[in-house]
Amino acid sequence: MITALAGGVGAARLLRGLVLCLPSAEVTAIVNTGDDTVLHGLLICPDLDTVTYTLAKMNDDERGWGLAGESWAAMEALERLGGEAWFRLGDRDLATHLYRTQRLSEGALLSEITREITHALGVGARLLPMSDDPVRTRLTLVDGPEIGFQEYFVRRQHSVAVSSVRFEEADRSTAGPGVIEAITDADAVIICPSNPVVSIGPLLAVPGIADALKKRRHEVIAVSPIIAGAALKGPADRLMTELGQEASVVGVARAYTELAGTLVIDDADAALSNDVEATGMRCLVTSTVMRTVDDAERLCRTMLAAVPGVNIAKAQPR
Repeated sequence: MITALAGGVGAARLLRGLVLCLPSAEVTAIVNTGDDTVLHGLLICPDLDTVTYTLAKMNDDERGWGLAGESWAAMEALERLGGEAWFRLGDRDLATHLYRTQRLSEGALLSEITREITHALGVGARLLPMSDDPVRTRLTLVDGPEIGFQEYFVRRQHSVAVSSVRFEEADRSTAGPGVIEAITDADAVIICPSNPVVSIGPLLAVPGIADALKKRRHEVIAVSPIIAGAALKGPADRLMTELGQEASVVGVARAYTELAGTLVIDDADAALSNDVEATGMRCLVTSTVMRTVDDAERLCRTMLAAVPGVNIAKAQPR
């Protein structure tokens, strides 16, 4: 079994390659829920939904989030009424949030509901919320108040400088059912190329997860989301700089060195491989840009080839 720590789009792209290299049932993803928010009375779980829709082959790959072929009648009607419509929810996507919120009101746990949704959409991999307890990412702005993640990321288009990040209620949370076991029992653990601060950070803040990774350090492989000093998507590079970290593969290595034994970096950063290894990590240099499913599969095959005892499947039809 291979376990992945996952944020949103970057993780989803890697996971779609991983399930082409292994039987889906042998892939587990522990997914960030720090981005979750309540809008219009509905619980929205952006990272869980992005990973689910991508593995179900229903995602809008061009936009990077939501469902392909989506319509927006509900949001257009809400705007006409003067309602809050800055966070765009497609008509079909709304069904997921309606179902999730209904089941929560009936007493079901987020982990149970996630199982139900992934089963209904034909996802063979196992997706585990990092916790059934609400943990919320909060960011303090350099020139303003503390705000929630979606306010920062969507409403303000992550265009404002941040002075600190915290994960509300993380210290009181418990890792979700099966999460610690998925780390301790895996043949290898992959930290996906997700934002180290606000996608992987919330996972590590849940008690027990970081400790479980440290115990498996030599079997943990992290993929850098930073290439040539910049993030391909999102604010990872700017957040790292604003919080006093180096926005480079070396900075990523320093952030993960206690948790992972290997860092995968892009060919563009090959000249920094010795600096990565100076942090105490092994360095694997390959192409990490996943523009296509084939790119993602090649990256995953390269990583898995370095894991003893993992039987990689032959290329499968798309």
